[in-house]
Amino acid sequence: MGEHAIALNSVKLVRDHFTFGPLDLEIPKGYVTAIVGPNGSGKSTLFRMIMNTIKPQQGNVHVLGEQLDYDNDDELKQNIGYLQEEATTFDYFLKGSDKAAFHAKWFRGWNNDTYQRLISNLTTRDDLQLKKMSKGMRRKFDLSLAMAHHPKLLLLDEPSSGLDPLAWKMMIEVLHQYMENEDHTVLMATHIVDEVKRLADYIVFLVDGQVLGMYEKDELLQSWSMYFVEASAGSGFDVRQMPGYCEHKEVSTGFYEVICSKSLEAERWLETQVVTMRSKQILELDEILLQHMKKARLYAK
Repeated sequence: MGEHAIALNSVKLVRDHFTFGPLDLEIPKGYVTAIVGPNGSGKSTLFRMIMNTIKPQQGNVHVLGEQLDYDNDDELKQNIGYLQEEATTFDYFLKGSDKAAFHAKWFRGWNNDTYQRLISNLTTRDDLQLKKMSKGMRRKFDLSLAMAHHPKLLLLDEPSSGLDPLAWKMMIEVLHQYMENEDHTVLMATHIVDEVKRLADYIVFLVDGQVLGMYEKDELLQSWSMYFVEASAGSGFDVRQMPGYCEHKEVSTGFYEVICSKSLEAERWLETQVVTMRSKQILELDEILLQHMKKARLYAK
């Protein structure tokens, strides 16, 4: 994957009811990486560590080639755009344009033409108080703020939350345009399968503060399938020998429903067996995550 935009080395954080890590993770520069996992898995904790608003109790975090510290915090954030999951409330009384003016003073790379173009492309506005914006309008406004200073790294925590389908498509287009610059990197957390399919190059499964795997998106989605196969009585067919075997159930005598993670190898193997493959179904991302979670729980026993 080449150079890394973010690297976490042996990072661990222990809270009363949650342990994050120990965790090693490298996010490649120049790509979109999606963090996928159930609520409470540590996605927002990960973003706050990258933003240096919380510190791990052990390990270290490198962002854009620099180890995070208080001395370089302000300088690094000049190159980071952050869209947090929940909109801030302390600035509700401000107009959008007032908040944008504050950002313009803070970020050296702020470009008002870029900001106005984003506001226009995302069909939002900044002449209202933040508290009077709808959730979707505020989301689009905050994304415009996060991108207007031309950050090298964009952190998006549930970016499409509150967006209608048309606004979602506009956001996808804006992010595609952003990634036309090969020096740009996006790390996003999302529950939206189509968002991952449309944007991500890599997928990280994060569950209970642990990384269950990092994969190239297209390879992952092409590898996982459910097969419906029929074996003749006395054929000696052993479904557990299937390459990439994860689980199965016998729907009726000799008729199996099998999930595997190595589709190409599995199909070649089936050709050597005395069985008939009745159908094949590609697994969706949430189903693949579920299989990873089952495997992790099995190993934890």
